[in-house]
Amino acid sequence: MQPPMPLSPCLAAVSLLLAAAFSSGWTLHAAAELPRFREAPAFRNGPGCASAPTIHIAMTLDATYLRGSLAGVLSILRHSSCPESISFNFLATRPRRFRPAVSASFPSLSFDVYRFDPALVRGRISSSVRRALDQPLNYARIYLADILPHSVHRVIYFDSDLVVVDDVARLWATDLSPDHVLAAPEYCHANFTSYFTDRFWSDPVYPDALNGRRRSPCYFNTGVMVMDLDRWRAGGYTRKLEAWMEVQKREARIYELGSLPPFLLVFAGEVKGVEHRWNQHGLGGDNVEGLCRDLHPGPVSLLHWSGKGKPWLRLDAGRPCQLDALWAPYDLLRRDGRDDLFADI
Repeated sequence: MQPPMPLSPCLAAVSLLLAAAFSSGWTLHAAAELPRFREAPAFRNGPGCASAPTIHIAMTLDATYLRGSLAGVLSILRHSSCPESISFNFLATRPRRFRPAVSASFPSLSFDVYRFDPALVRGRISSSVRRALDQPLNYARIYLADILPHSVHRVIYFDSDLVVVDDVARLWATDLSPDHVLAAPEYCHANFTSYFTDRFWSDPVYPDALNGRRRSPCYFNTGVMVMDLDRWRAGGYTRKLEAWMEVQKREARIYELGSLPPFLLVFAGEVKGVEHRWNQHGLGGDNVEGLCRDLHPGPVSLLHWSGKGKPWLRLDAGRPCQLDALWAPYDLLRRDGRDDLFADI
């Protein structure tokens, strides 16, 4: 029997590259070409912006949510009184892949894309009620203080499934004195106990972590947060969150909802409250069915499609919810014959 023919140097190199790619968890889908997006209008500062502070905003970029991220950026700029005073700090596992997409849609945008290394959370993520919540990038918000340069002292973190319909400078002006690390809208009517398992509440030690807080612990959504990164770094909060992730992974299953419960365990009862208008969340329904929902009562500054149902997916499927029409005008996905941006605003 003839021995197998040796691979040519070129084929051997290709084989090694493919082996390395698949052993690293790459897929052909992950390397697929990104959708094409339109260029947004250029937004300029007005005459009263000379003394405006630089507003730092952090968001994540990935192939699944890129369309939502770009819509979020457009909405922020569209409603800002000083849009050129906003600096965007994006986190991505592959920055070079997404930088051109951001630049193409926003040629004059002030932004950086920082690499989030999935190895930071390797061995710390446990399965949750929805697969999207298990993705490493969903945990990137925990590491903002470690990844962003120390010249960034404060940041607003936004999820990639929201649009802002108010001047973000109003949220940036949130007072974190005297010593708050984090500000967010709180929802004290929600059943806080439901965010943790019976195993957590029956443990003789775990619930004690919630004692001694300034106020009774309340649920808050981590998709909109004002964060003091200097206080975060000084207090070692990244490690505190990691510690609860390790309890979940190695000791006992104490929660079901991805990166949210560690934030509740560390910060609930210590959060500086923000008006509910800054996170009209839950528009994506629950984490199982993603059914349509109405707005919460009251004014609206930010619409957030947290939950399973995302507006771009429902619109593409021809089964939108009523409120998805409020997201559609910010969609930059390029479609032939449909480039009249803001025609529906």
